[in-house]
Amino acid sequence: MKTLFRLTLSFIIGLFSFTSLLAQFFPERNYPQKYFIYPVKDVRISLSANFGELRSNHYHMGLDCRTDQAENKTVVAAADGFVSRVSVGPFGFGLAIYIDHPNGFTTVYGHLNKFYPALDKYVKQKQYEQESWPINLTFEPDQFPVKKGQFIALSGNTGGSAGPHVHFEIRDTKTEKVLNPMLFALPIPDNVPPTIVSLYMFDRCKSTYDQTPMHIPIKKVGNKYVSVQNVITVNTDKVSFGITANDKQSGSTNPNGIYQGTLYVDNEPQSSFLLDSIDYIETRYLNAHIDYKTRAGGGPYIQHLSRLPGYPEGVYKDIANDGVYELEDTKVHPVKIEVKDANGNTSIIELNIKKGLITETGKQPKEAASKMFFPGFVNVYEREDIQVYLPADALYDSVLFRVTEKVSADKDALSRTFTVGSPLVPIHSYMTVRIKADSTVADDSKVLIKRSWKGSSEVVPATKEGDWYTARFRSFGEFSLIEDNEAPVITGGFANGANLAARTLISFTPKDNNGVITNFRAELDGEWLMFTNDKGRNFIYRFDEKCPRGKHELKIYVEDAVGNATEKVYNFTR
Repeated sequence: MKTLFRLTLSFIIGLFSFTSLLAQFFPERNYPQKYFIYPVKDVRISLSANFGELRSNHYHMGLDCRTDQAENKTVVAAADGFVSRVSVGPFGFGLAIYIDHPNGFTTVYGHLNKFYPALDKYVKQKQYEQESWPINLTFEPDQFPVKKGQFIALSGNTGGSAGPHVHFEIRDTKTEKVLNPMLFALPIPDNVPPTIVSLYMFDRCKSTYDQTPMHIPIKKVGNKYVSVQNVITVNTDKVSFGITANDKQSGSTNPNGIYQGTLYVDNEPQSSFLLDSIDYIETRYLNAHIDYKTRAGGGPYIQHLSRLPGYPEGVYKDIANDGVYELEDTKVHPVKIEVKDANGNTSIIELNIKKGLITETGKQPKEAASKMFFPGFVNVYEREDIQVYLPADALYDSVLFRVTEKVSADKDALSRTFTVGSPLVPIHSYMTVRIKADSTVADDSKVLIKRSWKGSSEVVPATKEGDWYTARFRSFGEFSLIEDNEAPVITGGFANGANLAARTLISFTPKDNNGVITNFRAELDGEWLMFTNDKGRNFIYRFDEKCPRGKHELKIYVEDAVGNATEKVYNFTR
């Protein structure tokens, strides 16, 4: 009897310890409930994107609140507080307001068209003082206090927005971590469980970038998903899993991101990811959370249920391991994947796996100008005409790195074109690329390193270091040295001497042979004049008190990445 009691007590203690362990990895979120109100008035409450949704090189860090496909809807303060910051710029949030609240949280409202009158007047004054349309301003608590539900802005489509909406975030004021707003009991109904679209398995005896994951067909049976095949035979010692999944809110068909994915093998939790608290300096780790190679190659987003070697825990929680399961026998092992949204709605996949015959795949074939690069190490490639340096945090998984070359087709080329690595492999931090010129350089200040891939390109001014030209990049691709002596061209505007009395605005579109305008300056009768540049395309001035009726002279100056400049003077009457 005493033995049985000891066994029972040991079991209870073990169960308590295991429960405590789970609590350690999945702490309860005690965020204030119903403290914040929905930030847009007089619209149907609906989301076009949620927190943690998968985007190019980043997680979506808030809620995209629909505005009934219209601009200039009323945006209100989600709670009492004060405007602590505003930002204006061509990309990102466009026009944005940040409000600090007394409970230690900050709310953010992005893609706005216009701030409320007192704030708008102050921001414009500072833009003219600093002679800059892009601006970041911070405020003291007594400058612009707001009340819950107070009008603070008109909604819009500014910055990195593809349609009218309001981007809404909740942040921890002290740490600036962005939190999942769906955990604050906002009035957004959701009783719809996530949809699991596809299931994949990876052979983790090799790099995730050196394979195409095995697609495992699934079907829905009742309220869960199961593998079409009863037992999946695995011809490797180590496996991990990935899923393609989405979530929907009640009354909406828009597919948004999921909140949590957890892997169980033999009914024991192995690892999990939880999309709740993410810092903007961490958001690029999305490229380690997804199968980047598949996505970059035009395939779907596949979310890893395992943590890649070069990814700190971040959104992942290692429980039994990092999500890579080692098959040590030939028994059948049940696998369960649990997928949740922020409201706790849950979907489950169940399947069985067993180890089969493992064939010898042979050694990695040797290739000219190639070597293995590993995460967690400084990786260096050097030869007489090109050098590449990757810091220790640049890679998420190992990769066979290679460099090839060809004659450059660019008329301004100073070197051959080098294909460096594979653009199907992501880079987390900046790598340094150094190239020697093949021909004489007339002016070192006009040299750029150009990166190209599949029709897109970017240029970075090169720094001269001995015989080398150096620049930093965050993606692999095709690299070459180019020389730029061509000044930008100013297009748009109006005919010199025009009468603009009937016009409401002036618009210019400067163009550069390498697509980079680093400076645009307008002066009206010798004084700086503010042109907006939303989305980095056109520079627009809307007539206001700065341009009274009468005759005027407008001077436009534009400059490219290496200082080539163009200036034009226009006379007009208004």
